[in-house]
Amino acid sequence: MSYGPLLIIVPAYNEETNVGFVIEEVHQVMGDVPVLVLDDCSADATAAVARRAGARVLSMPCHLGLGGCVQAGYRLAFELGFDYVIRLDGDGQHDPRDIPLIYEALRESGCQMVIGARFAEAEGFQASGLRRLGIRFFRTILRPILGRPVRDPTSGYVGVNREALALFSKSFPLEYPEIEALVVLQRRAFRFVEVPCRMRKRRSGRSTITPLRSLYYIIHVLLGVFVNILKFERHRWRR
Repeated sequence: MSYGPLLIIVPAYNEETNVGFVIEEVHQVMGDVPVLVLDDCSADATAAVARRAGARVLSMPCHLGLGGCVQAGYRLAFELGFDYVIRLDGDGQHDPRDIPLIYEALRESGCQMVIGARFAEAEGFQASGLRRLGIRFFRTILRPILGRPVRDPTSGYVGVNREALALFSKSFPLEYPEIEALVVLQRRAFRFVEVPCRMRKRRSGRSTITPLRSLYYIIHVLLGVFVNILKFERHRWRR
């Protein structure tokens, strides 16, 4: 398969023990497709390990958080003329063998976004009970907003086309972007589709998502969704 103007981006924060393996796996699957690691001002050797593994590195000037980091990657990709960008995390939980599935769906569906969804019936690693509960909660909240069900609204395994790049390079949720990004797409009448993807345990290290941060995440995202709905309604009434 020819992958055309595709860029793989890997946001990473203190992932020196994982990011090199992620990049090597991506190269095994995707060959010469460029990989850009978005180093969010890591305190360890994330950037150096990524370069040794063959990736380009965009180092943030300060710790921006996931949304700011990803937006920087989207903006650079848009300015460089890429038509498609696929994001996977630097902790090794996303299986690079699923990148071709996301890319194919981007090209053939005509949708602006493709989500690599961790379906409940998939084999292998499953998220914790608390996280699965959070996913079900946001499924319920988002369905009337989006006008359709979404299986995995918190997935960070995401592909976007140039239309979405143009939008997200200018405006993107800064802290916990996945769910708010879906609402932003809905405001622009953009479409998304989900494809089943595999999820694995982290190769090493610990997730930064604790029960307390999970509660903060839910409150923060709900406020973000509410603000986006208000913006949409205000824009609609002005037309």
